[in-house]
Amino acid sequence: MALIKSNTFFTSLMILLALFGVAVGGTVHKVGDSSGWTMMGVNYEAWASSRTFQVGDSLVFEYNNGFHDVTEVTHNNFELCEPSKPLAKYQTGSDTISLTKPGYQNFICGFPSHCDIGQKLQILVLPASLGPFAAPVPGPVRSPTTFSSSLSPVNNVPQHQMGPPPTPHSAAATSSVWIGFRYFLLSLFILV
Repeated sequence: MALIKSNTFFTSLMILLALFGVAVGGTVHKVGDSSGWTMMGVNYEAWASSRTFQVGDSLVFEYNNGFHDVTEVTHNNFELCEPSKPLAKYQTGSDTISLTKPGYQNFICGFPSHCDIGQKLQILVLPASLGPFAAPVPGPVRSPTTFSSSLSPVNNVPQHQMGPPPTPHSAAATSSVWIGFRYFLLSLFILV
């Protein structure tokens, strides 16, 4: 009896993980792609500009920790290549950093002159996507030529503009759900 309850719980857990785990997980960005975190041969500004970073994503820094580190710094210290007052410092050689808040994040190599040579990365982390739902745009909608028309003729209530209409399910979202479903099916075969 206990074994049946245990299998039922495990199966339910696998279903939840399969359906939601893959579909809502963030993107893992390997910094510098196959080159990793190094001072030679990678333009980190170009690398970052070709990607979109969101809350929930993570950065993976892979490097030789005998010659490099990852130092998170303020914007000012990023511009100055100044590692002496880090917000955080990573030294394992394989560091995963979760992006937990929107805004700019700045990383440099704290070894002398590496940042000056270009081993530095600045990213803009966007808020997590809310999916295909429209959200109201704050504030009243105003005419470009006059501000007196921003009130509705009915009841003098400010009008609010809605965001774009919901988009149909994207191929990526469908793909994520399909991948989750495949993991679910695989987990059922493992249990049998």
